[in-house]
Amino acid sequence: MKYDSGNMKVTRRDLLLAAGAGVASVGAMGLPSKLLAAERITVADPGGPFKDAFGEAFYRPYEKASGITVANIAREHQPTSHIQAIVETKSYTWDVVTVTLAGQVLLGARDLLEDLDWSGEHMQDIMPEARAKNWMGTDVYATTLAYRQDTLKGKEPRSWADFWDVKGFPGRRALRRSPIDTLEIALLADGVDPKDLYPLDIERALNKLDDIRGHIDVWWTGGAQTSQLLQTGEVDMLPTWNGRAQTVIDGGAPVSIEWNQGLYSMEGWAIPKGNPKADLGRKFISYCADPERQAAFTNKLAYGPTNPKAYNFISAERAKSLPTAPQNIERMVLADQGWWGEHKEAAEQRFNEWLLS
Repeated sequence: MKYDSGNMKVTRRDLLLAAGAGVASVGAMGLPSKLLAAERITVADPGGPFKDAFGEAFYRPYEKASGITVANIAREHQPTSHIQAIVETKSYTWDVVTVTLAGQVLLGARDLLEDLDWSGEHMQDIMPEARAKNWMGTDVYATTLAYRQDTLKGKEPRSWADFWDVKGFPGRRALRRSPIDTLEIALLADGVDPKDLYPLDIERALNKLDDIRGHIDVWWTGGAQTSQLLQTGEVDMLPTWNGRAQTVIDGGAPVSIEWNQGLYSMEGWAIPKGNPKADLGRKFISYCADPERQAAFTNKLAYGPTNPKAYNFISAERAKSLPTAPQNIERMVLADQGWWGEHKEAAEQRFNEWLLS
């Protein structure tokens, strides 16, 4: 899951982890912090495939270009509370960290992020939706309709209305057990124009979900689960993140992605407020705006680069599977993370009430 919680609660454990890790990062090296500041930055990303993709695209090339060592660590799933703990304890275990657009909205509102330098050579090429004074979007992901080609036998769904059409498109279905994306999908299926999607009409969405809840075979809770459902053929169609569906496609399963009415968002780089290595972090982030470097991470991750010029370095075949390819992004809707930041708790409560009713 890619969404950062709007309920950012810093626990005593968060504070102790942030402080303890800060001491360890210096003490374990046996070097004074001043020397480390000149030679090393610690960059946190989601781990897994990101480690390899970003290592190939950003970390190793930046080390060669700058002489600065990039120490990469995997962050927890929702890093917002940890970032707040880092700032409050001034134990800067992370110099640069990936956060989602939702996380940026939350952290920026609390003044927990450093401003970036937008004067770099490639920074102005970044797509407008990926720019904020304290955050640069790096990769775009999307919630899309994925389906099995073999069981649908040539009659393929092209919209969320088709997903709701159980007679015209018979098959086993799954939906996400969360209001996030699910409410938007229901409203789009009900004919809401994408430009009028927000603010979300929660009751209208739930009424539309009433029409299909009896045909939902699985309420999924994690991205890996959706990949398995598609791979095994347990369900014929479901909404999932494009990267999860692409993994199944790359594995040879007869699965397709429908980009129409997809919901896209993004994650990117930020620097915890007050970080003594903030200037080094800004230079690293500026480097990550380079279109050729962004193109490189798409070799391993099916996420879209935020610099459109990256497509000059991406094959046409690979571009078909990336959210920011022009033919894909123009058919999708940018999820309003500001709305979710303000209404997430109420939406979850109402959605859970509906599930239990």
